[in-house]
Amino acid sequence: MTTESGFRREESLGYAVNLLGRLFARALDRRLNRHGVALGQFPILLVLWEQEGITQSEIARRLDIEQPTVANTLKRMERDGLVSFSPDPGNRRQVLIGLTDKGRALQSPLIAEAQAVNERASQGLSAADSERFFALLRNMSANLSDLSE
Repeated sequence: MTTESGFRREESLGYAVNLLGRLFARALDRRLNRHGVALGQFPILLVLWEQEGITQSEIARRLDIEQPTVANTLKRMERDGLVSFSPDPGNRRQVLIGLTDKGRALQSPLIAEAQAVNERASQGLSAADSERFFALLRNMSANLSDLSE
């Protein structure tokens, strides 16, 4: 169905990418829930598996999400025994976020779940197609990233 402006949702790149993102999220959410982890917690875990002992604001910056969202998610993660908070010895006003043993132990199984979703989504694509698609996504993200500033 075409609108008066000629816009067709089925042919909109933004619509297609949004739909794909929601499908990825739904598939990953089901897999993460098996481990007691919410979808919103996964990106924070990814950052902390890369580097522990960073601030909430640094996590928000790396993920490009709002600090209040990170704060609320971190509170739930602390409640769930995934992260811990400790004062920054170099700056008493800051708090550093670290992983608990439970949070560290989830790295391998959760990464495996994410890889399984990625593999399922890319079934039927050649390695070259997957690499090209990823390069295109990075390019489009770069094109739009300066618009959010």
